[in-house]
Amino acid sequence: MARAFLFVLDSFGIGGAADAERYGDAGANTLAHIAEACAEGRADREGLRQGPLFVPNMASLGLGKAAETATGLGFAHFGTDLLANAFHGAAQEVSSGKDTPSGHWEMAGLPVRFDWGYFPDTVPAFPAELTEAIIREGKVPGILGNCHAPGTEIIERFGDEHIRTGKPICYTSVDSVLQVAAHEVHFGLERLYEFCQVVRRLVDPLRIGRVIARPFVGETAATFTRTYNRHDYAVPPPEPTLLDRLTARGSRVIAVGKIGDIFAHRGISEVRKAAGNMAMFDKALGAMDDAGAGDLVFANFVDFDTEFGHRRDVAGYAAALEAFDRRLPEAFSRLRQGDLLILTADHGNDPTWRGTDHTRERIPIIGIGPDLGGGDIGLRATFADIGETVAAHLELAHGRHGTSFYPAIGGPAIGGPVIGGPVIGGHA
Repeated sequence: MARAFLFVLDSFGIGGAADAERYGDAGANTLAHIAEACAEGRADREGLRQGPLFVPNMASLGLGKAAETATGLGFAHFGTDLLANAFHGAAQEVSSGKDTPSGHWEMAGLPVRFDWGYFPDTVPAFPAELTEAIIREGKVPGILGNCHAPGTEIIERFGDEHIRTGKPICYTSVDSVLQVAAHEVHFGLERLYEFCQVVRRLVDPLRIGRVIARPFVGETAATFTRTYNRHDYAVPPPEPTLLDRLTARGSRVIAVGKIGDIFAHRGISEVRKAAGNMAMFDKALGAMDDAGAGDLVFANFVDFDTEFGHRRDVAGYAAALEAFDRRLPEAFSRLRQGDLLILTADHGNDPTWRGTDHTRERIPIIGIGPDLGGGDIGLRATFADIGETVAAHLELAHGRHGTSFYPAIGGPAIGGPVIGGPVIGGHA
């Protein structure tokens, strides 16, 4: 009756990447710097949160131990009392880049060994021939932006002109991405999606990882707000992933959040979306209830990244972590004998770091299963070890990439608190 649940806290890195300097991120550490800011009172915000970072449920799975594995830094205030059937460790990414597709594909057993295409940090950012093709084939009077920019800032800058002229706002970042912002009413949501499909085809020769539709509403710069009707148009994975292998044998893969988009809807049985982390958590819990033997629930909680990491909002990120942590017992209570729950991330996005982009970091691997022995899985050489562990748990044949840590955590738990009992240091 084995089932697996893989929850991705988008951008929740824990520092220590061996190649961080290559990406200009030496010293970046999303968890450590948030915790440091909280401890020093720099993440206090009236009506939102106060004091040290309080994530007792993730701590009881070994979050502090995972962070220590990644960097050697101690997190004594997280406590050392762990659930007996919990496991913890960290993983180094081997894929090129520090973006969403690379991290997710690798954790699903497919490291990205090729280099993505990128747009230079110049104005204009896009090649003239691409811009001309976008305008011609997208049937628009022109484009606005054509530069590197944060999403909310560029909408404030060009939103009025976009509404007046009908020109979509096209922009990029250090990631392999071309983003298109357009008004849901004045431009039209379906028209935006159709336009992005045209752009997706045009950037394929440039090896651009994603084209992202970024709809917004509002009538003035002060009221423009991005909606949750975002849609990612990603390059399909070049080889079968864990998801393909599961669906090929008849198991279901229930994708929560943007997972379906990230994998170009390959290997996906069902997509469930909602607006915001807490609504997404509701969807994830519903998927856990519905999952059967051999199924995988793969959920992404994107707000950590889009709402707080990119916006360099330390207090908001900390509050989001605490809100997520408070709901973890609801997931624990749904675990049955034979289940496996893993919490991890796809990259970092240190809200104290310079700029507004992702940061190259190691990721936590923490989790639990009612009849697992748990323990320390150490530092994994690749995110692909996550996918291979899920594969082993769900009795799939070994894939081409990664090494399962399932043997290290298998077997019955011995002694100590277990799922269904109190969470050490927190609230059951």
